[in-house]
Amino acid sequence: MYAIVEIKGQQFKAEEGKYLYVHHLGDEVKEGETVVFDKVLLLDADGDVTVGVPAVEGAKVTCEVLLPLVKGDKVLVFKKKRRKGYRRLNGHRQQFSKVLVKNIEK
Repeated sequence: MYAIVEIKGQQFKAEEGKYLYVHHLGDEVKEGETVVFDKVLLLDADGDVTVGVPAVEGAKVTCEVLLPLVKGDKVLVFKKKRRKGYRRLNGHRQQFSKVLVKNIEK
């Protein structure tokens, strides 16, 4: 059984017992807390597929927050204009939260 769930504007495939790295859920979420996502777009229960319009009614995904703040890999942005002496180097590390999918309900 799996579900396609929208979390903070992005779609994730959630399966029970799997980990998800979602955008940072905020400082108010603590480690070990349970978070419920109710915007389920698609639900597959052993071949029985339910597509929501736009979301499946009554379906929800329950997750446990394992790490509330995880930093992603550093992305370097380098800009240069040749023969002009213009060079800029910018770095960015995206913040994520690591959650464990506990339960998917219809």
